[in-house]
Amino acid sequence: MIIKRRDFLGHAAAGSALLTLPGFLTGCSVQQATVVANPTPQNPFMEWFGIDQATVAQVMSELSANGADAADLYFQHSRTNSLTLEDGIVSRANSSIEQGVGLRVVIGEQTGYAFTEDLTLASMLSAARTAAAIAKGSRQVAPQSFNPLATGNLYLTQVPWADVGIDQKLPLLKFCDEKARSLDTSIEKVAVHWADGEERIMVATLDGKLVTDHRPMTRATVIITAKKGEETQSNYANIAAREEFGWYTEQRLSDLVKQAVDRTTILFEAKRPPAGEMPVILASGASGILLHEAIGHGMEADFNRKGTSIYSDMIGKKVAEPFITIVDEASIPRERGALNYDDEGNKAGRTVLVENGTLRSYLHDGISARQYGLKPTGSGRRESYKYSPMPRMSCTFMEDGPHTKDEIIAAVDHGIIAETYTNGQVQIGAGDYTFYVKNGWLVEGGKVTAPIKDVNIIGNGPESLKRITMVANDARLDTGGWTCGKNGQSVPVSQGIPTVLVSKMTVGGENVS
Repeated sequence: MIIKRRDFLGHAAAGSALLTLPGFLTGCSVQQATVVANPTPQNPFMEWFGIDQATVAQVMSELSANGADAADLYFQHSRTNSLTLEDGIVSRANSSIEQGVGLRVVIGEQTGYAFTEDLTLASMLSAARTAAAIAKGSRQVAPQSFNPLATGNLYLTQVPWADVGIDQKLPLLKFCDEKARSLDTSIEKVAVHWADGEERIMVATLDGKLVTDHRPMTRATVIITAKKGEETQSNYANIAAREEFGWYTEQRLSDLVKQAVDRTTILFEAKRPPAGEMPVILASGASGILLHEAIGHGMEADFNRKGTSIYSDMIGKKVAEPFITIVDEASIPRERGALNYDDEGNKAGRTVLVENGTLRSYLHDGISARQYGLKPTGSGRRESYKYSPMPRMSCTFMEDGPHTKDEIIAAVDHGIIAETYTNGQVQIGAGDYTFYVKNGWLVEGGKVTAPIKDVNIIGNGPESLKRITMVANDARLDTGGWTCGKNGQSVPVSQGIPTVLVSKMTVGGENVS
């Protein structure tokens, strides 16, 4: 079976973005927001969703009436805000609130799913009967009460985004606009995109678990357009995290703006490198996109369970050099991909996918874990209550290796460094990929000699993993606002990598006669 090629991870540079800042930002007159002590109520059923345990127990009983290996109710209340400033003028401002519940029952490989935005008992019972219609098995006894699990602490906040007004946010966007224009006279246009939001999640399961999670999110994007003579260049930078209003300092915003300006203005000096096969150095941070898309998806258990991944039946086998370890870790505080619990109510944590070059684990949701006879890895994720969960990545990265960045550059006689990326395609099962490199560098004689632009790198993820011959000790997660799409669902993720050397890739540059 061939998975259709698709657009991969998107920064959504021209769309949602979000940002926050405390009252000490110079010249912004930022107001202090109201402090709220604890976002998780004592009784989440009543206070968040206006229901009680007896109601949930009755709905669960209807959901599992025809049998169930597993069943869950996924309640979600989400609030999002977005704001766009273009050339100093607000061009867009949007707010939305959404609430509903998804009801799922699983028997073997069959899943029944339904959702409703109406949280009345009648509506939820109707949805439960719809989901249960696929099930054929022994009736399960639904729990009459639920055991609340401890609330996680990876992204606790004091100030909910609902309490931060547009009058507090707008000065921050104006600061970014003015800061960008002050850095280079060639800048013609500045766009600043902001988005903030939070989700209240509650998961009740057939085995009596009750999980609640309050998930904040923030992202800011600065897009720069510059012109010199007849030449125009454009680029961007963004930052994102599960943070609150007080996260954005003047220094953090200034660094964001400078990065966007530098990435844009360097393009006036950049050229296309020669095309052909050559060594490629993947820069630390953002190059994690290749690790995520071309390699990580192949380690999600649903692709392996169906035999569509090249890593099917590869557990315990060598897939990389012994100095390579790849991890998916949802428990990194404040990261965009961080999760206290996954969307099935399982504790999220650290999963070692590749250890010292050997494939150790896939990413499992409840369905794949049962079929493999394993415990879930806390990797069951969904876009919203309208969707059924599936195995997904959270914060995926390669750990430090034994080399240095300077040693890697010195080892390359003729090649390139790929630094930032804008788009591309990947064939998930096989891992074939094409990535568009927006910023990079030419390496000649073991030295960085010139900036490059408009480069495609083409290869196969599993083969590229095998061809990594050096890994530096500078691993970091990228700060950008990555969003991963799979089977029509988008979820926030984080990704990272150290500086690594891939011995051979196809580079689509300029043909030299």
